[in-house]
Amino acid sequence: MSDRKFVGYLCSLCGTEYTPEQVTYTCPKDGGNLDVILDFEGLRRKKIDSFILRNEASLWRYLPLLPVDDPGGKMTPFRAAGWTPVFSVYRLAEQLGLRNLWVKDESRNPSASFKDRASSVVIARAREIGAEVVVTASTGNAGAALAGMAAAIGQKTVIFAPCTAPPAKIAQLLIYGAKVLLVDGSYDDAFDLTIQASHEFGWYCRNTGYNPFTAEGKKTAALEIWEWWENLYPHDLERLRNINLSIFIPVGDGNIISGVHKGFKDLKSLDLLDTLPRIFGVQSEGSAAVANAYFAATEIITPVSAKTIADSISVDLPRDGVRALRAATQTGGTFIIVSDADILAAIAELGRVGIFAEPAGAAAFAGLVKAVKNGQIKPDDAVLVLNTGSGLKDIKAAMQAVHEAPVIEPTLEAVKAHISDFKL
Repeated sequence: MSDRKFVGYLCSLCGTEYTPEQVTYTCPKDGGNLDVILDFEGLRRKKIDSFILRNEASLWRYLPLLPVDDPGGKMTPFRAAGWTPVFSVYRLAEQLGLRNLWVKDESRNPSASFKDRASSVVIARAREIGAEVVVTASTGNAGAALAGMAAAIGQKTVIFAPCTAPPAKIAQLLIYGAKVLLVDGSYDDAFDLTIQASHEFGWYCRNTGYNPFTAEGKKTAALEIWEWWENLYPHDLERLRNINLSIFIPVGDGNIISGVHKGFKDLKSLDLLDTLPRIFGVQSEGSAAVANAYFAATEIITPVSAKTIADSISVDLPRDGVRALRAATQTGGTFIIVSDADILAAIAELGRVGIFAEPAGAAAFAGLVKAVKNGQIKPDDAVLVLNTGSGLKDIKAAMQAVHEAPVIEPTLEAVKAHISDFKL
């Protein structure tokens, strides 16, 4: 890189540091996930305005804090990921007895999920190192994000997905032109096969919780939240100092929550943040390996046999579990376990305020509902829920959250018979 802002890696387990040329994916000593190290000393000498490209309405707004160079090119979906809206959901706030509640809606990304953030940065890295093919394992969203970002710039991609992935997500992969191979097995089986294939054929592997650049893409959500929060009370800095933000994030592999945590830690390293927001990880009870470790007060992640309606967070062995744990423990947050019934109820509740969330995204709101009931969130707390994907990704799950629409005769009498309980 021209300015060497990316200076190396740090193993999250043993603490060994590596230069950018020494390693590509995980720590050779213990397989630990690698944190990207930026030149914080050099960055601290710059003014805050140099960290934000204010004319960019995408994650590339924070290019000075990313370990890749400007990807260039025209305005395509590749350059449109990120900078998603934060909505005030005051009706849900009133329902929960909260004064401050927002939802950051990642379904507004080009492929309709949070995963566009990671894929765009990984694709930028792939171009820098001259990778011919980029490969990933995915239950749908990560693959769709990779395929969509790659299609925008003509990058070849191969996606391994479990054959149980929702059809809408598989359709996205195929429409974007990726080479799709459906694996007769779990996501974890697809993950392992992807790594084998990347070694065998020399493909660049994007796998979540394996490629360190995925967390760098996902940390941009934290940078956006930080900028939004700083501008929320521009004339009331004292209020801003006295309110700590709590963020609810769905957890599967653990890479989203660890990426968001990494973003806030980078801001703190640059003296741009005094206190990290409290981070709450939410897992389905059918896929709760990280939460189980949290409640057992250990960093040993024991695999589970995952089964949940929220396919995007259905993982037997979270590949970024340790860093996911630390996102909660190091910020004063916690982990929360919710049921599939809780998730379905959350889909419906979010829908009533105009947000169509897939099960994984709705899990974060379900976690908030439970945290309020448990007294872990107080009425004066400021809360942001991260919806990680669109409900259109999984229509089968969405239809389980609501009653089917009745079929009626084309008469006014039939209409009257069905609107007796409808309040206009």
